[in-house]
Amino acid sequence: METVFDKIIRREIPADIVFENDAILAFHDIHPLAPVHVLIIPKKRIASIDDLEATGGPLIGEMVLVARNIARDLNISEKGYKLLFRVGRDGGQEIPHIHLHLIGGARLTEGIRPV
Repeated sequence: METVFDKIIRREIPADIVFENDAILAFHDIHPLAPVHVLIIPKKRIASIDDLEATGGPLIGEMVLVARNIARDLNISEKGYKLLFRVGRDGGQEIPHIHLHLIGGARLTEGIRPV
């Protein structure tokens, strides 16, 4: 099943891209939960963290480092930010393609939304 992320990767749907390399694409979420809300996705679709093979560790590590670098570039690292993977329906995952949320730019509550 094709997802909106597949279309963003192929540039069929526009996105405000903040980072790209051979394996990863990062762009601003169109429905942000905070002043900064960036999605970091692998270009190769993996439906969920639950579907990740044991060899996927380096990819996830790279996604986290990309998030850290974007947080620094967007000047939110000093005050703090949240990184979030949602897994499955009950975990709130809406698109079956692994994506890491980088959320910040405001003091965040436990439920993610700014205070």
